[in-house]
Amino acid sequence: MIAVVQRVSRASVAVSGQLVSNIGRGLLVLLGVRAGDGEEDARLLACKVAALRIFEDAAGRMNRSALDLRLDVLVVPQFTLCADLRRGRRPGFDDAEAPERAEELVGFFAKVMGEQGLAVAQGRFGASMEVSLVNQGPATFVLDSAIWRERGAASS
Repeated sequence: MIAVVQRVSRASVAVSGQLVSNIGRGLLVLLGVRAGDGEEDARLLACKVAALRIFEDAAGRMNRSALDLRLDVLVVPQFTLCADLRRGRRPGFDDAEAPERAEELVGFFAKVMGEQGLAVAQGRFGASMEVSLVNQGPATFVLDSAIWRERGAASS
């Protein structure tokens, strides 16, 4: 599972010009589910994202998390994060999870974020979405559950 996490002042998702979800200050999480990912990946990544100390403290250092500040989270499914771009010019999506399973895992990821006390909004799975955001910083981070799985660092 791959997450692109952006620290935002605000973010929203629209489908066909209609607002689906929006948040204020918090995190925008673009989430890609790879074939073979499971609930362990989703839980690991959700806990890691929620606890990332990427918000500034009183001294201006990145030392506070979304959990510390009880911020909003907007989770947007994005299978293109799983694209294979090693050959040619057209991305391949063989590594992306089947849509039904991917939708379940995106929902599970959002549920785990919410269980931690964060207000969670979501994009619409399978839709052509228009994502708007004001990236604060800018601050953008890429996380991959496979890295922690390989290293056996699930508690990190």
